[in-house]
Amino acid sequence: MLTSRILPALLAVCFFIGPARAQDQPVRVVVTVEAHKDAAPPNLTKDDVMVYLENQRMRVTQWEPIQNDRIGLELWLLIDDGTDTELGIQLEDLRKFVLEQPATTKIGIGYLRNGSVEALQKPTADHALAAKVIRLPLGQPGASASPYLALIDLIEKWPAGEQAREVLMVTSGIDPDNGPGPINPYLDRAILMAQRAGVVVHSIYFQSAGHFGHSLWQINWGQNFLAQLAEETGGEFFWQGSSNPVSFLPYLKELNQHFSNQHLLTFLAQAKPGQARLKLKTEIPHVTLVGPSKVDIPRAK
Repeated sequence: MLTSRILPALLAVCFFIGPARAQDQPVRVVVTVEAHKDAAPPNLTKDDVMVYLENQRMRVTQWEPIQNDRIGLELWLLIDDGTDTELGIQLEDLRKFVLEQPATTKIGIGYLRNGSVEALQKPTADHALAAKVIRLPLGQPGASASPYLALIDLIEKWPAGEQAREVLMVTSGIDPDNGPGPINPYLDRAILMAQRAGVVVHSIYFQSAGHFGHSLWQINWGQNFLAQLAEETGGEFFWQGSSNPVSFLPYLKELNQHFSNQHLLTFLAQAKPGQARLKLKTEIPHVTLVGPSKVDIPRAK
């Protein structure tokens, strides 16, 4: 009698457990390892990394440095064509930044204009070729339209591959198509698409040409938008108050440090298809793991 009761219960448990495990979907995320006080971070293993979706822990399966021959990085440098032409004094540092990238990084150069990206150079391992096409922005007020629509345009046209994907935008973040304010659907859409595509977005603030370049109200919201974009995609936002930075060099140096400490994390997601909140933790002292705030869970194949 006891056996006849236990057997159906065991079968029921197997029925619920089996499909749940079969639905586990691998998710890849670019993660930056940061140590406190600018110290060099330690070498972590996958056992040091804890992943939580909606506060439930997931199983980590892979943890690989991005700067290697198997993975590598595709990086787009995007310059806003509505940026003030004072940017010219920073172009040589941007060219040096492109030239010093490792051979495993492919670099594309594009300009934000009219809500889209003018690609002067698609991602290439020929860094000298990429650096050569960097030019002054047009410096025409309103030429860029929404930088977030342009970012959406880039992501939609960017073929996915094994490489990690990141963007560095030089822009004021001001959105003349939507205006300042707490709600910007173009920004929200850009964040959603970046998270779905696994694209990390960094940005450097530089003033717009024309009236927007000295409108404190517009500047504040532009910087808020860029900060939110970086925070929610796992990137960095660099600015120096409401003024143009004296030099990009400290920012570009910090970015290179981030790139050298980035890993491609793969974990098995036990969650419904769609977006889920992501938390990354480690018990290694004085170390922070930086990634997107949400990830996209694919449907089971």
